[in-house]
Amino acid sequence: MSDARFIPARTTRAVLLVCGLSVLFEGYDVGSLGAVLPALAADRHWSLTPMQLGALGSYALAGMFFGGMAIGTIGDLLGRRRMLLACVALFSLTMAGAALAPTPFWFGLCRFLGGLGLGGVIPVAAALTIEYSPPARRSFNYGMMYSGYSLGILCAALVAMTLLPAWGWRGVMAVGALPLLALVPMALALPESLEYLAARGRIDEASALAVRLGVTGELAVAHGAHGAASRQPAGLRDVVAAIFARRRLRATACFWIALFCGMLLVYGLNTWLPMIMRKQGYDLGSSLGFLLVFSLTSACGGVVLGKIADRFGARATVALAYAIGALAIAALMTRNALVVSYALVALAGIGSISASLILTGHLTHFYPSHARGAATGWALSFARFGAMCGPLMGGYIASVGANWSWNFVAFAVTGLVAALAVAALPSRTRVEAEIEADEGGEAAQAEARRAAQLS
Repeated sequence: MSDARFIPARTTRAVLLVCGLSVLFEGYDVGSLGAVLPALAADRHWSLTPMQLGALGSYALAGMFFGGMAIGTIGDLLGRRRMLLACVALFSLTMAGAALAPTPFWFGLCRFLGGLGLGGVIPVAAALTIEYSPPARRSFNYGMMYSGYSLGILCAALVAMTLLPAWGWRGVMAVGALPLLALVPMALALPESLEYLAARGRIDEASALAVRLGVTGELAVAHGAHGAASRQPAGLRDVVAAIFARRRLRATACFWIALFCGMLLVYGLNTWLPMIMRKQGYDLGSSLGFLLVFSLTSACGGVVLGKIADRFGARATVALAYAIGALAIAALMTRNALVVSYALVALAGIGSISASLILTGHLTHFYPSHARGAATGWALSFARFGAMCGPLMGGYIASVGANWSWNFVAFAVTGLVAALAVAALPSRTRVEAEIEADEGGEAAQAEARRAAQLS
């Protein structure tokens, strides 16, 4: 999308509201399993072993891996609006299925199928948020939208505290089906992507939608590196080529490495932080408080980092945030006053969760408009391996009998690698200029060959 385009505030607010609600619903879905896990373990009808409980937790993550790659790409090809609504419908329906599941097998199947929708929400919501945000507020708006994820997890915990005593784990899962009631208002409020319509060659439809929304400025016909018009709609080959183009290969590698490390930090610290702090001598209440601080400050930190990124640039902001987070994690190796430890954990949350979400927004904007959903989905799917490695890394350190402080060393090094990967990102403007020059040279050579054949 051209940076010169004017987007009315009401249009931006509508897109942010729908995308933010979608992410909030996703956060509830993801957080609900952790909230009901103790109740599932105590369910005498199923009598689940710890290994079976762990497997139930992994099914949604596996679905998210495939969903991120598939839905993000399909959204770029078939329409971002319909795919976002379809994802919300899918994981909401499977939450109802999980609530009614007669056996662990059906519960796990519902979690896997729901994971397909969960994995597709962020790539599509990211593409829509970036597209309909003014250039000066893209990172801030993305941080606002993504903060719904943490709020959703918080809602899952509050609902579980309220419903578990009377309704059990099935009641908590059933609440996750309520977003189905919001689908019609969301569908009415959310516009289709102008970039998608233009990339598919539906220029008249895109122009009519732009007039209805009050969007002015040149339509970005998103086929090619720099928005050049194309006679042919962008296809799967064009989408994949945009991600792995020679001039973008370095950027793709840096994004994937940084997000892998970021997800490793998020899931590793979420899993092991309370236990590590207990081993350091803090009581149970303080240890759980560290996890609460880690989660809540990251939600606020995403908005703050987004504002800073809009002012000073996303690359520098995210690299610095990862570096500060790494230093804060390393500083936790020594026992400090409780308030100092809370502050360090807060910085660790900002330097992992907040930094990763702002980096995802930067990634979405970095790639050409016809491949934004796919680029985001593929990167996040690769980062799921980091999500799986985080808990495993903490478990491995514990299994070999190493001192608890080695957890902080490992996580701090991971944060440093993420910072270096972001610092190595090339400038988007320079990459697009290089691709434009390459395409211009290839066009000139093709024209010369045609002229030679005619002569």
